[in-house]
Amino acid sequence: MTHPSSAPEQVASFTSSGLTHVRVLHLEDNALDHELVCSALEDQLTPAPHFLQAEDEASFRAALSEFRPHLILSDYSLPSYDGMTAFELAHSLAPHLPFIIVTGALGEEIAVDTLRRGVTDYVLKQRLERLAPAVRRALAEFAERERRRLAEAEIRGLNLTLQARLRQVEELNAVAEERRIRQEDTARQLAESLNLQKTFLAETSHELRTPLTALLGYLRRLEREAGTSQTLSDAQRVAQNMTRLVNDLLQLTRGELVQSIESHFVNLAELLHAVGRDYGVSVHTPPLEIVADPGRLTQALVNLVGNAVRVCGNPALVSIQAYQKEGSIYIEIIDHGPGIPDDIKPRIFDKFYRGKEAGSAGLGLTIAQQVMTAHGGRIAVKDTPGGGATFEVCLPALDESEDDDLEWAGSDSIDPDEAGSKDAS
Repeated sequence: MTHPSSAPEQVASFTSSGLTHVRVLHLEDNALDHELVCSALEDQLTPAPHFLQAEDEASFRAALSEFRPHLILSDYSLPSYDGMTAFELAHSLAPHLPFIIVTGALGEEIAVDTLRRGVTDYVLKQRLERLAPAVRRALAEFAERERRRLAEAEIRGLNLTLQARLRQVEELNAVAEERRIRQEDTARQLAESLNLQKTFLAETSHELRTPLTALLGYLRRLEREAGTSQTLSDAQRVAQNMTRLVNDLLQLTRGELVQSIESHFVNLAELLHAVGRDYGVSVHTPPLEIVADPGRLTQALVNLVGNAVRVCGNPALVSIQAYQKEGSIYIEIIDHGPGIPDDIKPRIFDKFYRGKEAGSAGLGLTIAQQVMTAHGGRIAVKDTPGGGATFEVCLPALDESEDDDLEWAGSDSIDPDEAGSKDAS
C-alpha cells in the first residue's frame, strides 16, 4: 500500500516557498495508476513527497488520523467507495486540506460540481502532466493559509497577553488611585490637626502670658520692698524661663522656635549651678566662661535637666558635668534612668515627639537643639555606662582674642582718652 520512501514525518515544516517533507495520501485501488501518479510528482517536486496509498474507506479513514496528510489525491470512483464521499469526510476533519480528483474520465458537469462543492482541483489520468502544477499550486495555497493561520494564532495570543497586561495595569492604577485618595485624606487630616494644634498653642500662649507678666511684676516689687535674696532671684529666673517658653510657643505657631540670639559674656559655671539648684541635681564643673545668650542657654539646659529628672523620677539619679577640651566646651546631663532605645534616638529631637513619655509637650528637646545650633554648637544623646542616657552639648569655647577683647571691654580702669588712643593705634 505504500510507495517506497522514507517514513513520513508527523509534523509539517515550512520554508519561505512552501511546505517541506510533504505527505501525500492517494485514494486509488489500481496499483499501476498509483505508480504513475507517484512518478509524475517525484520528478516535479523537490524534495520528493512521501506517499501513502489507500484503497478503501477503512484504510482512508486510518490514514487521515495516522498519516496526517498535507495533500489528498483521489480517484473519483472506486469499487466500494467514491472520491466525493472521501472529500466530505476529509473536509469535515480538515476543511482547508487540499483535495485533488485524479480520475480517468469526468464529465464537464461533474467536474464543475466537484469544484463548486469545494474540491481543490481535478486532473485526468491521461493528462498527468497537469498534476504537478496543480499540486504545487494547491500546496502553495495550503502553506500560505497555514502561515496565515499561525500568524493569526500568534496575534491572538499576543492580544490575550496584552489584554492580561492591560488588566494588570488597570488593577495597579486602581490600587494607586486608592492609595492616592487615602494619602490625600491623611494629608488633609494632618493639615487640620496642625491647624488645630497651632490654634491651641496660640490661644494657650496668649492666656499664659498675662498671669506670667503679672507674676514677674509681683516678684520685682517684692524684691524692691524686701530686698534681694537667692530664693527671690531663683523665682524670678524660673518665671522668666516660663515666659520665654510661652513666647517660644507663640513663635512655633508662626513656623519657627528660636529666632534671635543675644550673646553676652556668661559665667557658665554659675549658670550650671543655678540650674542644678532649681532641680536639686549635683553639678561638677571647673570655672568656665563662654559667649552666649544666657537666657536661651538656661532655657535649653532647663529643658534637658527637667526631662532627665522627670524620666528618672529622682533628682539624685541626675548630674551635670562640664569641661573644656580642644577648643570646645562640653556639658553633659547624665541620668541613670531607663535609657533611650536605639530606634527612638533619631526621633527624640523632632517637634512634638514624646515617645512613651507622658507629661511633656514634645518641645523641650527641639528647643534645646535649636538653641545649641543657633550658638554654633550641637547636641547629641548617648548611653550612660551602667544604664541611662547622657545628653552631650558641645559649644565653641572662647579663643584668646575673644578673651582679651572681653577683658578690655569689661575693664573699668581704662581712661576713655586712653581707650581712644588705643583704638587709633
